[in-house]
Amino acid sequence: MCTQTKAAALMANIPRADIDPSGVFKYVLIRVHSREEGDDSEIDIVRGYGWAEYHADIYDKVSEELEKDGHLDCECIGGGRIKHDAQAKKIHVYGYSMGFGRANHAVTTEKLKDRYPDYEVTWDNEGY
Repeated sequence: MCTQTKAAALMANIPRADIDPSGVFKYVLIRVHSREEGDDSEIDIVRGYGWAEYHADIYDKVSEELEKDGHLDCECIGGGRIKHDAQAKKIHVYGYSMGFGRANHAVTTEKLKDRYPDYEVTWDNEGY
């Protein structure tokens, strides 16, 4: 009998992408791991918000929330910026984080395309 771990169940319910509805803002790519013995499941999630002065502000808030029950562990695997133009239905991912380095924008773009299927989602490694 195969039973799903608590961590895997929690990960199944985590939105893969959550960003502000419009504007230009910092984002981080976070890898969420299970802390449970024998469970090596993990997911990557995108979080981007205009309220954050630093990439670490987003990571600290999101990781604290996800790690609070002890089943999950988070690691920031990079950051950058997102330009979200809701009226034009366009999202552009670019840049890097001074503290966490450049996220894999191709991974970020795929997560955003899943979340916004009717958008044009692009990326490049230019800019800060």
